[in-house]
Amino acid sequence: MSTRIFGEGIARREDPRLLTGQGRYLDDLGRDALAAAFVRSPHAHARIIDIDVTGALDVEGLVAVYTWEDLPGRVAEPLPLLIPHPALTHGRTGYALARDTVRHVGEPVVMVVARDRYLAEDAAERVRVEYETLPPVVGVEAAERAEHLVHDDVPGNVGAVLRQETGDVEAALAAAPHVLEFRLDIERSAATPLEGRGVHARWDADDGSLRVHSSTQTATSVRAAIAVKLGLPQGKVEVVAPDVGGGFGVKIVHPWPEEVLVPWAARLLGREVKWTEDRREHFVAAAHERAQVQHVRVGFDGAGRVLALDVRILHDHGAYTPYGVIIPIVTSTQLLGPYKIGVYRAEVVSLYTTTLIVTPYRGAGRPQGVFCMERTMDRIAAHLGRDRAGVRAANLIGPDEFPYDQGLTFQDGRPLIYDSGDYPALLAKVTDLIGWDGFPALKEAAAAEGRRIGIGLACYVEGTGVGPYEGGHVEIDSSGRVHVATGLTSQGQGHQTVFAQIAAAELGVPVEDVHVVTGDTRRFGYAVGTFASRAAVMSGNAIALACRRVRAKALRIAGEALEADPSDLDITDGVVHVRGDRSSGIPLRTVSVLSNPLRYAFDEQTALATQFAVGGPDTEPPVPHGEEPGLEGRDYYSPVRSTFAAGMHAAIVETDPDTAEIRVLRYAVVHDCGRLINPLVVEGQIHGGVAQGIGGALYERMAYDESGQLLNASFMDFLMPYATEVPRVETDHLETPSPLNPLGIKGAGEAGVIPVSAVIAAAVEDAEGIAITAMPLSPDALFRLRRTQPGALPPSDVGR
Repeated sequence: MSTRIFGEGIARREDPRLLTGQGRYLDDLGRDALAAAFVRSPHAHARIIDIDVTGALDVEGLVAVYTWEDLPGRVAEPLPLLIPHPALTHGRTGYALARDTVRHVGEPVVMVVARDRYLAEDAAERVRVEYETLPPVVGVEAAERAEHLVHDDVPGNVGAVLRQETGDVEAALAAAPHVLEFRLDIERSAATPLEGRGVHARWDADDGSLRVHSSTQTATSVRAAIAVKLGLPQGKVEVVAPDVGGGFGVKIVHPWPEEVLVPWAARLLGREVKWTEDRREHFVAAAHERAQVQHVRVGFDGAGRVLALDVRILHDHGAYTPYGVIIPIVTSTQLLGPYKIGVYRAEVVSLYTTTLIVTPYRGAGRPQGVFCMERTMDRIAAHLGRDRAGVRAANLIGPDEFPYDQGLTFQDGRPLIYDSGDYPALLAKVTDLIGWDGFPALKEAAAAEGRRIGIGLACYVEGTGVGPYEGGHVEIDSSGRVHVATGLTSQGQGHQTVFAQIAAAELGVPVEDVHVVTGDTRRFGYAVGTFASRAAVMSGNAIALACRRVRAKALRIAGEALEADPSDLDITDGVVHVRGDRSSGIPLRTVSVLSNPLRYAFDEQTALATQFAVGGPDTEPPVPHGEEPGLEGRDYYSPVRSTFAAGMHAAIVETDPDTAEIRVLRYAVVHDCGRLINPLVVEGQIHGGVAQGIGGALYERMAYDESGQLLNASFMDFLMPYATEVPRVETDHLETPSPLNPLGIKGAGEAGVIPVSAVIAAAVEDAEGIAITAMPLSPDALFRLRRTQPGALPPSDVGR
């Protein structure tokens, strides 16, 4: 493989088009399409008594109104449970339109289709729904009390109980020299991409086919779901993800109610139909994440080594469980981080509440787990009066201990085995980058000026490249242009750049000659999707394998033409030549022609070059027996198990003594994602993730009241950091190649966001001498903590 292209910081190729307004998003499509709008539940929990649509019928331009009773066959059945699990004994999903009961504010009840969106909204406002309100269940503690049930047939509101353990925790705790017990809380947040969800569908009655555009992270899965729900052959359904204005996990779920209903209506009406989500709809009808209550018991020795860790997690999965229990599985397994834990037990109780569903949001359970583990490490250091970095060092897995089996089962159903890494080196790099050893002097100088500053540190391990598979297709045409297609989608990760680099390196062609298509089932019909830091590992390796097929075929064909052994040939700048001798050779565009007899017959200009290359006009194109025409290849990559990236973050913050405002002064990241494909793209992923993590640590929360109403369902009230709140992110990298995949790479997409809450909590605690046990941490929350915990953890006890 060429090292000249692989590993270079090539500028993102997709940016000029997007930055100059040439992006093509969902709402840019279907300008003449009929528009859909939805009547959504205003109640968190209620029984539907009656739906009266007569008022809507007076709206000029109304085309149709649908309730659950109008839905046929499988469209009327519950939406699929996407990821079953043995622990999920009471999995429940909703309907495309509520059947008889609503279980969260925003649940769709009626679909209206009209000439345009304005008229559809007008008609929806005239639909009258009579409800009998039922008691709401808000928050995991209310759910656990089970004074009221979200689903009548789910005892105690418990959807799942998941337990994993590696030994006798009670005995280990009893024998430990030191034991601490405490509680940690993380509130709900949400992905809130700039572009909400959206669907556009067009039915072709002539050939009975359906084309759907969706702002999705899982185009092929949406296609499969629509085909099943509408009773269509999968080959008659095309799903295309256009430019997607952010996903961050919320666009994984397939199908959303709207992704079933809009195509169904388009086929029924014989017209194009489109729906685009408004901002309030996104807040109350898409998905949230993060909310957990964690009860921790930890036993440790005088050096800070963890001998026993027992964690009980109450997980809020909302009203339904379409995505199973993936998030709490990830929390309970990734909680261990880069550490050797003596004996570990995790129990997760996943509970129904009458609030919006919970599905993965960037980090997907890892921020909660890291918050738990890193707060635990800080508690140990404080209790022993030891250096926080030193306590972590005492627990790290050594570089000579890989592969390291944690004795648990990961989200992919495979053993939780770390494949490679050097955690002590990461710790050394991040403490050096942030200036850990010199910080006490800085803190003392700031205190002399009346300023409060603190430093925090957090470590994480991230399972990436989760299966089951991804595929890639590569074709070289007669112009020498390389066409790469993979089924997963793009939402800004730089796939057009990174996948082009992989193909260019494998094929020996200029990266400018490679053109990449993602998220189009017309080009590649089978895929899993873009989430869980898996795209580069999964599709990257699939594309590399497909390129190797194409390369081998090109060398065979060129070897016939050059009368050379293919093993003696190489490809440089798109020309096949004898290794070490570039004086004569065959361009790949010519090899492409040689691979296709039809092109040989009808492309006179290229045929002349072909005749010259193979020795005369009567020579047949040298396609070996059994070889398919065309210079193309397809392959799939399926991992033996996930590969584990790792990293460490550190931050310095300042807290205002009067207003309790929190400002991040410095932020440092050291990350190991295996072999770097494009350092600039990785940097971008890290910077964006840190910004999102700061939002989750200091600003973003979903404020439900006791009745289940979301009080801050707008960008006026749901706070996010601006560029002014995000510091310059200082980065460094470590490369420990993964032995599990051909390219030696690990994922990086979620690395920036995972440990941020833990880092900020540690830094604020160091600045204030107050125990930080809940996130996000707003100025008013810090102000209240100052009043309720004066001197609870003085700085001298925290350790530096």
